[in-house]
Amino acid sequence: MRVLIIEDEEKTADYLHRGLGEQGFTVDLARDGIDGLHLALEGDYAVIVLDVMLPGLDGYGVLRALRARKQTPVIMLTARERVEDRIHGLREGADDYLGKPFSFLELVARLQALTRRSTSHEPLQVQVADLRIDLLARKASRAGQRLDLTAKEFSLLSVLAKRQGEILSKTAIAELVWDINFDSDANVVEVAIKRLRAKLDGPFDNKLLHTIRGMGYVLENRD
Repeated sequence: MRVLIIEDEEKTADYLHRGLGEQGFTVDLARDGIDGLHLALEGDYAVIVLDVMLPGLDGYGVLRALRARKQTPVIMLTARERVEDRIHGLREGADDYLGKPFSFLELVARLQALTRRSTSHEPLQVQVADLRIDLLARKASRAGQRLDLTAKEFSLLSVLAKRQGEILSKTAIAELVWDINFDSDANVVEVAIKRLRAKLDGPFDNKLLHTIRGMGYVLENRD
């Protein structure tokens, strides 16, 4: 799940970037309203976390400009606790509102709830041969055996499964699973694929994760 954080407070921004990454989200970060609006309009995000007080362009301005072109779900963060401020944000098009200081676990729950509503038309489960993936519960199994995956391994598997039969390059995988500025020359993708393959295919005769030399990787049933 790809999330954009638009937050200028360094401590909060870094905390959210690290924490959501550990929860399995793919996170992009903008530290002012102008850069945030650019990323929001150009990127494909499941949800946006938007601070109100931002340099360059405040959160309300970002939201107005975004709503003129896209309906990406937005949860606003603010130190303001007045009811009038919350009403203002909701009327400008925010989907949810969370005051600072906030509970990180509550934020995660709200992000998941927004994403469920915005992607209700998408399947909650994906199956490839005897591989079953529950995207909502973030669980995967083969032939009834639970796969013990890390958050990143599950995100990688989900990306491949939702595009089963499609060859994805290392650069595409890096952009979908890791940060947008990820250095695709590094061997992080190869290492992650190797670890995922060991858990996904290692114990089974029917191999699902395939390397296409010079092109990338594909998840498909070839039996």
